[in-house]
Amino acid sequence: MDFNLRGKNALVCGSTQGIGRATALELARMGANVILLARNEEQLKKTQAELDNTQQQLHGYLCTDFTKPDELKARAEQLVKERKTIHILINNTGGPAGGPALNAKAEEFVQAFSNHLLCNHLLVQTVAEGMKQAKYGRIVNIISTSVKQPIKGLGVSNTVRAAVANWSKTLSVELAPFGITVNNVLPGATLTQRLSSLLEAKSQKTGQAIDLLKQEMLEEIPAARFAEASEIANAVAFLASPAAAYITGINVPVDGGRTQCL
Repeated sequence: MDFNLRGKNALVCGSTQGIGRATALELARMGANVILLARNEEQLKKTQAELDNTQQQLHGYLCTDFTKPDELKARAEQLVKERKTIHILINNTGGPAGGPALNAKAEEFVQAFSNHLLCNHLLVQTVAEGMKQAKYGRIVNIISTSVKQPIKGLGVSNTVRAAVANWSKTLSVELAPFGITVNNVLPGATLTQRLSSLLEAKSQKTGQAIDLLKQEMLEEIPAARFAEASEIANAVAFLASPAAAYITGINVPVDGGRTQCL
């Protein structure tokens, strides 16, 4: 199979930690020129240094914040002017805080919609023309298994992630004639800061020990363990490769079998 990404430019969002960072490293190992996107410049520089130790590629970064869509758009447009074509776009950003949907404030939904859907959309609009001209485009959105099965206690996230999945499916139909694929990777419980934060918040709210909460989660996972960030990155990287050219418009759970639906 053809996994070679040499000569391809990849923009990876949320790429200084967790799944985003693991994805950036994997794409670099496959030969891509990786542009990191996150809001912490110190961490961006640190991660870029790790990428520069892989092969002789041209890596870089954009320091911007998904809470500032106009700034994000402007910096992405400048990147396209400099790099010409972004062949691979990995949409990924931290999820909303946990809590029941009924208790969520209206502004929580608005902010999550902006962070997860509007910012993704602005980036796709910015890079799509270059992908069309190159006749190669891979857009991968890292979402959540809540797209298939809502997760208890994540009301805002469940709502907005579903919107992103339907937006993605719509785009996949529109962009398929140009050699551009659009797919979603749905991580299950993964050993990242996001998981730690959710467990800590639930522990504080319920008074239950974090170890007990972890064990309850593990009992719902047939594989009986949490995912490593690199395992999610492997699925993302495959969908970004030439080998996945005829796969588009799908949701790929990477969850150890936890999701109880097809």
